[in-house]
Amino acid sequence: MAAILLTFCLLVGLSLSLTHNATVYSSDTLPFEITKDTVEGDPDYVAPSFPILPFTKYANNPILSPNAVNNWESAFLYNPTAVVLNKTVFLLYRAQNASKTSSIGLAWSTDGYNFTRLNQPIIYATEEYETIGGTEDPRIVRVNGTFIVTYTAYNNVSAQLCMATSTNLLNWNKIPPLFPSWIDVAYSDIDIPMPRVNHSKSGAIVKEPTPDGLYHMYWGDSFFYHATSSDLHNWTTLPAEEYFARPVNPWENRLIEPGPAPIKTRDGRWLLVYNGMTTGRVGFPKDQYSVGQMLIDPSGGFRPNLNTSQAIGCSGSTYQPALKDGPIARIEEPLMVPEAVDEQQGQVNQVVFAEGLVQFKGKWFLYYGQADSQLGVATAEVQP
Repeated sequence: MAAILLTFCLLVGLSLSLTHNATVYSSDTLPFEITKDTVEGDPDYVAPSFPILPFTKYANNPILSPNAVNNWESAFLYNPTAVVLNKTVFLLYRAQNASKTSSIGLAWSTDGYNFTRLNQPIIYATEEYETIGGTEDPRIVRVNGTFIVTYTAYNNVSAQLCMATSTNLLNWNKIPPLFPSWIDVAYSDIDIPMPRVNHSKSGAIVKEPTPDGLYHMYWGDSFFYHATSSDLHNWTTLPAEEYFARPVNPWENRLIEPGPAPIKTRDGRWLLVYNGMTTGRVGFPKDQYSVGQMLIDPSGGFRPNLNTSQAIGCSGSTYQPALKDGPIARIEEPLMVPEAVDEQQGQVNQVVFAEGLVQFKGKWFLYYGQADSQLGVATAEVQP
């Protein structure tokens, strides 16, 4: 049987190897050509209500692990984002080699669980601000046939929010750091604020503009900040003190960080899956990452106003926050916490970290990193 399988793989241009006691399927080419006209989304898609619950972890996690055959993904593989194209789930995932330089890889599946991966990374360090650390933690959205990925560029000193665009998932045009010199604030175990200079991360873009033509992005690695753009290239945000959301619940009291691109609900609002870290002083293990959900409405966000000069970002526009700009609701308890050994022990212990959410074949598939080491999935039923 093994000989027959190997012969089949060679005939169709796939390679097969064993790593971490699991079979790895890989290829030098995509299963089909992706263009601006490639159909996106599940053909039987049903918009959700808030929240999407409950999620059940796949019994055979992890579904992707490091591949020793490819140096760039040989040490760790985690934190995936996802999109459905032509009845196929595509994952863009973060991978690291032994020196912990990060690249973004690509894999695909026709059932949501068993993936073939591309042998080469698709987004990797090419710029000065990406040297040593590399390219981390992608989030994907597609607008008018163009894929937009937000990612973190890390040079082992500064973590900065960047973007890249593509029409085929293979060739990418990079946009430099969106908010250079941003000063973020993280909190210590005893609630002392600690400034982080030139630190910006984790952007989740709403794929539809509001009626005024503005696109919205929720971003940050401690608080959530709210940025807008008319062209999905130049972004404007407010100073850190004008944050959109802060940690509220015990399981997220140290920091919160956006997950996948928001999903539009059946009542026209948007559901945002996000990640939270705890200080561990309130009944959760110290530094544990869990996953939650909040409901947002970009139409309540900030808008142009020529009487304020507070805005920072692209020149020529100024903005001010709406009086009630912020989350409409959030679930009080996390929808997912580290439970399995692969989630509790790894490169970083006690971590489940979600960045990919798609509806596929009648289920919601939530793809997440396990202890910054491997990649898992959890599913939820589509609501009637």
